[in-house]
Amino acid sequence: MTETGTDDASLPLAGYTVAVTAARRKEELGALLDRRGARVVYAPAIRIVPLSDDTELVAATREVLAKPVDLVIATTGVGFRGWLEAADAWDLPLVEHLLPARVLARGPKARGAIRGGGLIDAWSPESESSAEVLSHLLSGAEGPLEGRRIAVQLHGDPLPDLVAGLRETGAEVLTVPVYRWVLPEDVSPVRKLVASIVAGTVDAVTFTSAPAAASLLTVADELGQKAELVAALKDRVLPIAVGPVTAGPLDAEGVASSQPERARLGALAREVVARLPERDPVLEIGAHTLQVRGFAVVLDGRVVELPPGPMAVLRELARRPGHVVPRSDLIGSLPGGKDGHAVEMAVTRLRAALGAPVVETVVKRGYRLAL
Repeated sequence: MTETGTDDASLPLAGYTVAVTAARRKEELGALLDRRGARVVYAPAIRIVPLSDDTELVAATREVLAKPVDLVIATTGVGFRGWLEAADAWDLPLVEHLLPARVLARGPKARGAIRGGGLIDAWSPESESSAEVLSHLLSGAEGPLEGRRIAVQLHGDPLPDLVAGLRETGAEVLTVPVYRWVLPEDVSPVRKLVASIVAGTVDAVTFTSAPAAASLLTVADELGQKAELVAALKDRVLPIAVGPVTAGPLDAEGVASSQPERARLGALAREVVARLPERDPVLEIGAHTLQVRGFAVVLDGRVVELPPGPMAVLRELARRPGHVVPRSDLIGSLPGGKDGHAVEMAVTRLRAALGAPVVETVVKRGYRLAL
């Protein structure tokens, strides 16, 4: 995993670590998070099979060309555009073959790719969802489906509900897998990310595709840590998916994810900004303000990065602001367990780093934040 980050307290994600599992456009998403102050770790969970090497796409395209097509469903802009460009590179007359067909777009980017390819988009749903596309077709808005040839452009996700729903009508459904996802050639960054999630050293994990979410779960399962990963994603580590389709593999494991209203990278970054800091309240401690974040705290408007031991002690105190936390509880919060002396050392280092009378000793009982 590679990292970037900042310590500017004016940025909303300063002090937080956010993981990016995307393979495509990962730098773009990472830059959006980095500009907001996050420490970004990159661990692409999938690899895209290049179009030019994909014999499965060639075979699917030739099947589409074998007979006239009545309906075409474009699910993604980059996928549909890539299909047309690949067919052109292979000297296959795909655009000419699709001209008489009704072409439906799942969203505005797919609609733009249809028009850019020289075709006409007939309809697209407001929700940008495959479920609404299916509902539109089952309603009879495009006429009876039985016996008609329907080409569905896929983009990694097989869209089983859409494909099965259309086939149940008696339609001949041709699936076109424009991109296939496989595990990355180097799986070590994903394995490190699994370990970081389980250890709680990342604060949020972003997902931009269902295959990436499924791949992370698969790698965790191979490491024998799937249960621990799922537990972490249900607790301290915040999973954020770009949309409901992407969240599918997480939903199947009972992991609830945050999602932006629109399935866009910018909206995904804004969702991280909205959801991470709201989990950590700003505490007023005498004349000071304190917010405990991921690997740092914001004290009176400045970011203070802390080592793991002092950070663990402060996080435990902040969970019960104003209440005395016994040394025994703090021992359990320290990495590796340690002992009472380790707690005293962690508190000493914590006070030195903060430089403010935030942590108070309660003789023979423990410590508390000096609210």
